[in-house]
Amino acid sequence: MSTQSSLHGKVALIQGGSRGIGAAIVKRLAAEGASVAFTYANATAQAEALQQSIIAAGGKALAIKADSADASAVQQAVQSTAEAFGGLDILVNNAGVLAVGPLAEFSLEDFDRTLAVNVRSVFVATQAAARHMGQGGRIINIGSTNAERMPFAGGGPYAMSKSALVGLTRGLARDLGPLGITINNVQPGPVDTDMNPAQGEFAESLMGFMAVGRYGHVDEIASFVAYLAGPEAAYITGASLSIDGGFAA
Repeated sequence: MSTQSSLHGKVALIQGGSRGIGAAIVKRLAAEGASVAFTYANATAQAEALQQSIIAAGGKALAIKADSADASAVQQAVQSTAEAFGGLDILVNNAGVLAVGPLAEFSLEDFDRTLAVNVRSVFVATQAAARHMGQGGRIINIGSTNAERMPFAGGGPYAMSKSALVGLTRGLARDLGPLGITINNVQPGPVDTDMNPAQGEFAESLMGFMAVGRYGHVDEIASFVAYLAGPEAAYITGASLSIDGGFAA
């Protein structure tokens, strides 16, 4: 593992951690010394490979199959993490779905799943995790810069779900503060992943919105999350913090 150890002895659960930004967060927190559990819905091979790579490097990892739309599965993932590693110090709510479509054709099924995964699972996981956390607990939600700016049609429900995290984070900060737990909302802009590659027609349509003229890298998001999970961020809570290359500037 890395010589970095600011999270040594901590236990982290990443909701939605098998690929993309989530996998980068899993790797970074493990490199900083945390025991990491992470959930995945369908990417079994990727999840198992990630778990094994961390264990092979001397770390502790646990992949948990759980659909974030299923509240009981989310609650069980929190419980399984606490049982496997003896507690829970850090929760990262990264699971998310993106459904985009014309208003006239947007199905209520897609609308409801967007809310279930992007918003309800955050509340469910936070509620369950807070029961295990003590002084110094950290909860980090992965929102989106689309809470601030949605520059194309068809993304209203997604933007709404990410805007909901802004209010949820502020409100829960009041509940969690007296317990010594912080909660913050990270809002990435376009990031180069399998789901949103930095090359292609869609990427070209977005590139002009970033002040820095490029997509973000997953490791840049993971480093920001690691900072918020660490001891130096103890005075930050209830905040929505954009890391979007100036997309919403």
